[in-house]
Amino acid sequence: MTTSAETLEFQSEARQLLQLMIHSIYSNKDTFLRELVSNASDALDKLRLEAFRDKELQVDTDDLHIEIDTDPEKRTLTVRDNGIGMSRDDVVALIGTIAKSGTAEFLKKLKETKDSAASQDLIGQFGIGFYASFMVADKVTLLTRRAGSDEGVRWESEGEGTYTIETVPDLPQGTSVVLHLKPEDAEDQLFDYTSATKIKQIVKKYSDFITWPIRMTEGEETATVNSMKALWARSSSDVTEDEYNEFYKHVAHDWNDPLETIRLQAEGTFEYQALLFLPGHAPLDLFMRERKRGVQLYVKRVFIMDDCEALMPEYLRFVKGVVDAQDLSLNVSREILQQDRQIQLIRRRLVKKVLSTVKTLMADENPYKYETFWKEFGRAVKEGLLDDHENRTAILDICSFASTNDPEKLTSLREYVERMKDGQEHIYYLTGESRQSIENSPHLEAFQAKGYEVLVLTDPIDEMWVDAVSGYEEKQFQSVAKGEVELDDDTTDEQKEEFSGLLTWLTTTLSEQVKEVRLSSRLTTSPACIVGDTNDVTPTLEKMYRAMGQEMPQIKRILELNPGHPLVAGLRSSFADKGESEGLAETAELLYGMALLAEGGELGDPARFTKLLATHLQKAL
Repeated sequence: MTTSAETLEFQSEARQLLQLMIHSIYSNKDTFLRELVSNASDALDKLRLEAFRDKELQVDTDDLHIEIDTDPEKRTLTVRDNGIGMSRDDVVALIGTIAKSGTAEFLKKLKETKDSAASQDLIGQFGIGFYASFMVADKVTLLTRRAGSDEGVRWESEGEGTYTIETVPDLPQGTSVVLHLKPEDAEDQLFDYTSATKIKQIVKKYSDFITWPIRMTEGEETATVNSMKALWARSSSDVTEDEYNEFYKHVAHDWNDPLETIRLQAEGTFEYQALLFLPGHAPLDLFMRERKRGVQLYVKRVFIMDDCEALMPEYLRFVKGVVDAQDLSLNVSREILQQDRQIQLIRRRLVKKVLSTVKTLMADENPYKYETFWKEFGRAVKEGLLDDHENRTAILDICSFASTNDPEKLTSLREYVERMKDGQEHIYYLTGESRQSIENSPHLEAFQAKGYEVLVLTDPIDEMWVDAVSGYEEKQFQSVAKGEVELDDDTTDEQKEEFSGLLTWLTTTLSEQVKEVRLSSRLTTSPACIVGDTNDVTPTLEKMYRAMGQEMPQIKRILELNPGHPLVAGLRSSFADKGESEGLAETAELLYGMALLAEGGELGDPARFTKLLATHLQKAL
């Protein structure tokens, strides 16, 4: 029984995106067909898997295929599949709104981008394949019935902000997308998409590797127009770079070429083939909790799972591709895969292959690929330093960091070690929110004065992995803001004796704020700085834990004084001459506050600090 059509509005971001697609921000309109065929292929994969898992599902899987029909008289192009289909709720959720794809963020970035080429790169980061239809069509009609359901759904829109949807009977299982093409003489219509020759050409270019038959009928004859040869099963010498690129776009739902292609084949005790890709851009959901990760899993070329997390660790969640195992059971679940010994062995090989490939990019004479990779995915890769103990050294080998050696260039740890001064035992680093804040930190003064290179670590993950990783090539990591630094100490025994009384008094006076006051060997121009004990949590990490709702005990740090600074020398003289006084205590409080602000910290009582500062400035005039 047919229900009356209901008119609904697209979600606001979807309406804006529709307008962008209609007005063609992407120059190659042929790709609309690739997106529709890719969606149809996914629907067939899902139906076969669902039928295998649910023996009571009443569906026919004997002739799963994709059909493409053209009608020059009506100016329509239809892409039809007999796959899993969609329910009414599926259609509203998947077609009526695309906010889940990060559309709002995409539109924001697009508006900020003036360069048309950059705009095309941006669009490739979003799964908006169905909407590409509006680049060539004035109206799109979708007819679908979910496998196992008696009711079908008809959806239609002209891309003007609304769509109609109604329940209809007697639809075949699967989905048909009917494009009512723009007039042949339309300004932006470069090709006639009712031409069978043109459609075959597009399918051959973009979808030849699809493992389901793509059929077209011309006259009385129906023919399969794709080869259906799985790329990963073909010899590498028989596959062109263009074919790899198109296959990547199919599995990753990306509009851009991959950064690097990785092939792997194992024979022997258990056999499998893998075709993996490093994307050229990080997806916007790379650091979102609800993100999907993992590669596609096939068993003997039968699709099993779309996002097989068991095959790829969290820190390599951006890797896309296919793994085809020969010896696994078809009846596997995500839970079973987590415990499967063969899957674990495959995973180990895949991880090592990905890391070694990145290392090869790093050594390439043309640094573009590695630099792009690290810019897009470096933050995620460093998460592996916490989780993947087996490959920790390999991960460190492919990491790059900013340092004080060259502000314009990142450095590898190997390069850092090669530049280390004679007798230097530690790899020095400083964490912070930005390079500017680190470069202005008083903690760096003595290191810069003595020519020691310091790594500049500004990613939140840096706060965590530096404590988990002991070192690199027998060199220990050492924060320049924690513990006692082993630099040439210019402090004389006489100075230590002269300052002992002041240091004891300051430790008592500032006991609410610090655990100790001592002389510093890391300062040259600043009067004071605040450092942590060797095993203390850094202030930034403490903030991160609190933001996540974790209770943290108060961590008192150490105030270090520069004995050569006039302010500190004056404080010592005043203490020696007059002893304890309220004014001296206030000066000590100001000195601590200045040190706290210098490292980007927050004052406990800003109003009191300001009042004390104003009073002391007034007395100085």
